[in-house]
Amino acid sequence: MIERIELAPGFEISRVLTGLWQVADLEREGEDLDADAGASEMKRYVDAGMTSFDMADHYGSSELISGRFAQRWPGEGELMTKWVPKPGRHSPADVREAVDRARSRMNVEVLDVLQFHAWSYADPGWMDCIFALQTLKEEGVIRHLALTNTDTAHVRMLLDSGVEIASNQICYSLLDQRAAGDMADLCEERGVRILAFGTLAGGFLTDRWVGAVEPALESLETWSQMKYKRFIDTAGGWGPFQSLLDAMRRSADRLEVSVANVACRYMLESPGVGGIIVGARLGRSEHIADTARLFDFELDEESNEDIRTSLAALRPIPGDCGDEYRKPPFLTAAGDLSDHFESMPAPYTILDGPGDRQRALSGTVWEDLAGFARAVRKGDRIFVSGTTATHGDRLIGGADAESQATFCLDKIEGAIQSLGGSIDDVVRTRIYVADASVAEAVSRAHGARLGHVQPANTLVRAELIGEGYLVEIEAEAVVGPE
Repeated sequence: MIERIELAPGFEISRVLTGLWQVADLEREGEDLDADAGASEMKRYVDAGMTSFDMADHYGSSELISGRFAQRWPGEGELMTKWVPKPGRHSPADVREAVDRARSRMNVEVLDVLQFHAWSYADPGWMDCIFALQTLKEEGVIRHLALTNTDTAHVRMLLDSGVEIASNQICYSLLDQRAAGDMADLCEERGVRILAFGTLAGGFLTDRWVGAVEPALESLETWSQMKYKRFIDTAGGWGPFQSLLDAMRRSADRLEVSVANVACRYMLESPGVGGIIVGARLGRSEHIADTARLFDFELDEESNEDIRTSLAALRPIPGDCGDEYRKPPFLTAAGDLSDHFESMPAPYTILDGPGDRQRALSGTVWEDLAGFARAVRKGDRIFVSGTTATHGDRLIGGADAESQATFCLDKIEGAIQSLGGSIDDVVRTRIYVADASVAEAVSRAHGARLGHVQPANTLVRAELIGEGYLVEIEAEAVVGPE
């Protein structure tokens, strides 16, 4: 029997969710799948106890297929979608329009779960989207708000800012263990469920590839295979990957299950994981019977030890969860972000002058009142003003100093980007804390963002202006030749 779990108070999902991202792959030639046939396929999963489905606004016609399912079998499944807006600013009206479009396509009055993806934390416009979605949740058109591809620091920051987050959908598999540390700890502590995708690595973590010859990237059949072959290469290549498959094969033989079962069961037993997402090529291939066996066995200690030994031989996937969509190496089907958007707009307004300088303005009331810019560039130098965790009339991060510092650094990064630099160009920072007791937490945030370049730094205790502010940070950058 398929296990179920409470994703949020009063809302249950099946622990194996059916992912519909491959609808877009099947529609690569530009022709939509038959919605009635797709809905009938979804019904087969529901009848087998896999009642929960994951889709997105950009997964081809997946929302339309789900809408046909909801029309024919109302109330029989949990339909979770995503909104992945293009980079840049979006008004509350834009956010409402996106949500209304999903409701219309999916044939529902209320979205069960809306999962949000931000392309850049350096552009604070993503926070406007989050708060607009929270408002729509309070209005009742979204039942639960969730995240996708969000790193640990920003999940914490949103929670500390009062945003109600049910889950974070992230890449998490035997091949990619980034979520196994801080992310899992945070989610366990704060009651956020991890929904793991990539569990089968586009089909590579299955019997088919045990002992197989390494395929050329250009020979692969699906976008998922192209994507996860990049993960395999980043994790050390085909040899260490085959060693992992061999360990999985030994466990599968001993337990009389499939390699895919072992891959999925390992993730289901991982701390913080509420459910795993297994993709379906509707009408083309399915593994309902094999997937249903996941809840008939558990991995024994010999299996876990064998697998852990093989994992130790892999190189860790770099960064935190979701970084593959925000910084090199871009572990996507294309190897970059060109299949997602054309350009990344500057986070802040840029003004020329006076003289040969440029100014970046973030639009806070203090900039006009006190007559300063968020940042100024002169020549190859960028000077960023003292920056607090202010966004509009909100204090981001609540009473948590680490979360406040995270948002300060986001704003600093956005200002530097707007003036043609990058966070890697920072050569000096100055940190002012309201109380010495928060110095360590603020330093952790600084180290996570800038530890790779180790700028000169000063940290002092100071009486900050404004109620609730725990930290203020300023920075200087020198932009190198392109």
